[in-house]
Amino acid sequence: MALRLRDLATCFEGVVPSIIATAAADGTPNISYLSHVVMIDDDHVGLSNQFFTQTSRNLCDNPQATILIVDGLRGAQVRLEASFVETVDHGPLFDTVATQLNASSAQVGMAGIMRLRGVDIFRVSRIELCPSPVQAPIEPVPDETWLSLCAALATAIADLREMEAIVDAALDGLCDRLGYESAFILLGDHTSRVLTTVGSRGYARSGIGSEVPFGEGIIGAAALDRRIVKVSDMSRVRRYSAAVEASSQDENRTKAVALPGRLDTLSQIAVPMVAAGGLQGILAVESRARLAFSSRDEAALTIIARHIATALALSEMLSREPQDIDKPPLLRTSSDKMFKVVHHTFDDSVFIDGEYMIKGVAGRLLLHMLELYRREGRTSFTNREIRLSKDLRLPDIKDNLETRLLLLRRRLEDKASPLQLRRIGRGRFSLEFSGVPLLERR
Repeated sequence: MALRLRDLATCFEGVVPSIIATAAADGTPNISYLSHVVMIDDDHVGLSNQFFTQTSRNLCDNPQATILIVDGLRGAQVRLEASFVETVDHGPLFDTVATQLNASSAQVGMAGIMRLRGVDIFRVSRIELCPSPVQAPIEPVPDETWLSLCAALATAIADLREMEAIVDAALDGLCDRLGYESAFILLGDHTSRVLTTVGSRGYARSGIGSEVPFGEGIIGAAALDRRIVKVSDMSRVRRYSAAVEASSQDENRTKAVALPGRLDTLSQIAVPMVAAGGLQGILAVESRARLAFSSRDEAALTIIARHIATALALSEMLSREPQDIDKPPLLRTSSDKMFKVVHHTFDDSVFIDGEYMIKGVAGRLLLHMLELYRREGRTSFTNREIRLSKDLRLPDIKDNLETRLLLLRRRLEDKASPLQLRRIGRGRFSLEFSGVPLLERR
């Protein structure tokens, strides 16, 4: 089996210095020792450039090089035939190599002396195991691409602070990076003991706003017990969402949104999103194949779910920081057409031009903002002022305001409503109108 760069992991640890050989325009060879060679991917390596005056000149005239790397575990030597691509002096790769160089320099008493000038990137065209008088085999390693993809997704999620961005990045990564067919995220309300869908990928119908009570079905059971629940052949069980397969007409009548789903789904896994002992919600992933989710999937999805939960918990905490309230802007609408907003007091459900939008606390939030607009002409708001409002009757301990605002924003988008809720900064949002709203209470 041909060797790949990923099979040479122990050669990139810097235990034994590496060597680069280049040639000048007249053919004069030059050999330099390298402090660090890093694998970028299966086709590229990066070389730390501290003192490469002659090597750099040679590469300008002749971009071909031979790099000798040594397995620090078994002593095997490997020759790489490579061509110079570019030098980078900033970015994640540069920062990683610089940190490693600083640490290793300090260990040998050269802290601050070996300063990284750049990372020279080479494309590797050939890998050759050098003859050795002693046995020093290099064995191909298992494919670790999956683990790397999981790490990249976890890092992307951890870098975010806004709830909407966290949900989108997680779902995009699960489907686009890790290759899952479909997935959705439900966030939990511990007061009402209900999980609500706030984002989905891979479905004809988004299911935004669909609800699952704690303890009900596969998803509810995972939330109640905070354990993974997996079904590998859903033709043998009654699928929860099939019981709520509602058309828009049924939705308007029942005020119940159907879960995202497909009739040909055969496997489902529900993974609790837990941070600091608290349940943030459920990550649900589905497949049209039987026995689709292995122990590897369970481990990967647990890691991703935990990162989502931690990021969401931090987002909620940051949303409580004070924000300035803008002066009321002048209302600009893209149309003079009127649309009717009907609020039903008994369950705080809201209909716009006869289409069901939302109910409960999220419906009350929308009504509150519309009332402020009607009285004061205001269209912009902050989380802080919403939390301080006595009219909304939010819970004192955990109000789930960020979740409810995200749910409201997504539902209005999903229904292509003439009334939209837009984020205009951290903890700040505004109403946008395509027409003139007429508010009616029933």
